[in-house]
Amino acid sequence: MASVDFRENLLGISWVDSGWVPILNPGNVLDYFSERSNPFYDRTCNNEVVKMQRLTLEHLNQMVGVEYILLHAQEPILYIIRKQQRQSPTQVIPLADYYIIAGVVYQAPDLGTVISSRVLSAVHGIQSAFDEAMSYCRYHPSKGYWWHFKDQEEREKTKPKSKKKEEPGSLFQRQRVDALLLDLRSKFPPTFYQPKPGEKPIPVEVKKEPEPPAETVKQEEREPATKSSAPSAPPSKPPPEKRARLQ
Repeated sequence: MASVDFRENLLGISWVDSGWVPILNPGNVLDYFSERSNPFYDRTCNNEVVKMQRLTLEHLNQMVGVEYILLHAQEPILYIIRKQQRQSPTQVIPLADYYIIAGVVYQAPDLGTVISSRVLSAVHGIQSAFDEAMSYCRYHPSKGYWWHFKDQEEREKTKPKSKKKEEPGSLFQRQRVDALLLDLRSKFPPTFYQPKPGEKPIPVEVKKEPEPPAETVKQEEREPATKSSAPSAPPSKPPPEKRARLQ
């Protein structure tokens, strides 16, 4: 087996010896964990001393230093090994936990590592969301900002084509149209008007101007006639006839 650099992060690696997997049980799981090729095992621990002296594991309670114990067993698939610092027969400080699932050994992460990993994953997800949102953002000086999504063109193709709404006219155009409508209304007043929406239209009473009396009409007709019958210029005389000369 290749040597393992213990300065690397052990949370990202695992170890397994396939020869031990079929025969693992609570009685030999510590022997399996103490294999020389296991990168998680500290060979300076008290377990190694007890093993070299061929003592039982009960002697670990009388020693001081780093030791490994079987914390929990759920046969045949799960075993939990704890690494701890023993200071007295009744006082220990937990250092790390390792779990063995189907013969594969992993190091359990500590609380700080779990929180750091979760925060890093959340920040990465938020940053990815912002980057993706910025890729859909568009800007044009005349239109401003808008969103352009990748599937927008496909959705527009599948939608039934509808008539595009005409853009509203400018203020100048509206004022000119209003002026033209007022001019037409003054020239051609409406004959009906509707007081409220849904009600029957009412005819508009148009005030007629009083007709002038017949005498004034006849008099107006005579005046142009008299003007037309003014004395005309005397007719021009024909040229004098030429008389023959007597010889």
